[in-house]
Amino acid sequence: MTRGNQRELAPQKNMKKQSNSVKGKRPDDRLSAAAHKQRDSEIMPQKQKKANEKKEKSR
Repeated sequence: MTRGNQRELAPQKNMKKQSNSVKGKRPDDRLSAAAHKQRDSEIMPQKQKKANEKKEKSR
């Protein structure tokens, strides 16, 4: 019975591992494909404008 302690600690370690894996993920916003497309179409021009401004500053 040399592994008795490991049998007790393994489930705790697994639970900790599972809870840490959730921390880094983005929450699922449950948007439809059309809603994603609409949101992205609003965001992309803003990103492009920022990129162009940054490019002009570096010149």
